[in-house]
Amino acid sequence: MIAVRKAQDRGHANHGWLDSHHTFSFADYYDPQEMGYGALRVINEDRVAPGKGFGTHPHRDMEIISYVLEGALAHKDSMGTGSVIRPGDVQRMSAGTGVLHSEFNPSPREPVHFLQIWIEPNEYGIAPSYEQKSFSGDDKQGRLRLIASSDAAEGSLKIHQDARVYAAVLNDGDAASYALAPDRRAYVHVARGAVELNGSPLSAGDGAKVSGERQLRLSGGEAAEVLLFDLAGGD
Repeated sequence: MIAVRKAQDRGHANHGWLDSHHTFSFADYYDPQEMGYGALRVINEDRVAPGKGFGTHPHRDMEIISYVLEGALAHKDSMGTGSVIRPGDVQRMSAGTGVLHSEFNPSPREPVHFLQIWIEPNEYGIAPSYEQKSFSGDDKQGRLRLIASSDAAEGSLKIHQDARVYAAVLNDGDAASYALAPDRRAYVHVARGAVELNGSPLSAGDGAKVSGERQLRLSGGEAAEVLLFDLAGGD
């Protein structure tokens, strides 16, 4: 079964400096039918105005992934990490026992467009940690590139959950297939462009909950960038 959630059905908050769309319930947006999917708890599509950002704030016991689509995002945290994330970069912060961090758009002219993803951990009270890696467009072109996993396979970021996160860049004529095990479910999020998932059309901001499907096929991209989450707890 593939249940499509259209982009316009997401929660939306515009704070002036921040324009945010929420795939699942978050902050003031609450939908009891959209509390996450398996361990996947948050996908926020954020656009932050030049020179603005999120002030220092706390997190604990959450795996937080930032995926930049356009612009740059400056990160600082209480672990002493300071970095700038740009398109192609993926950041993972395991909040564990607690961490303070801030995210800021350092550009005086250009907005930053990124996805903020939260995955619930399968281990609580761990020491906080940070990791950042770059995955080029060529590395994701026409295929699903593993970017995060529980075992850091294939050079991916390590997350503390039985989940695998893939990214793909798909243009016209491209197709990528994925075999989903019987005890797994998947979530597909279109970051930009348009694709078809097993024949179902998906556009930028759309998502799809997948269960009971053994083979997934993403095809026919229009400058598309897609994330696929392989999660425990399928049919």
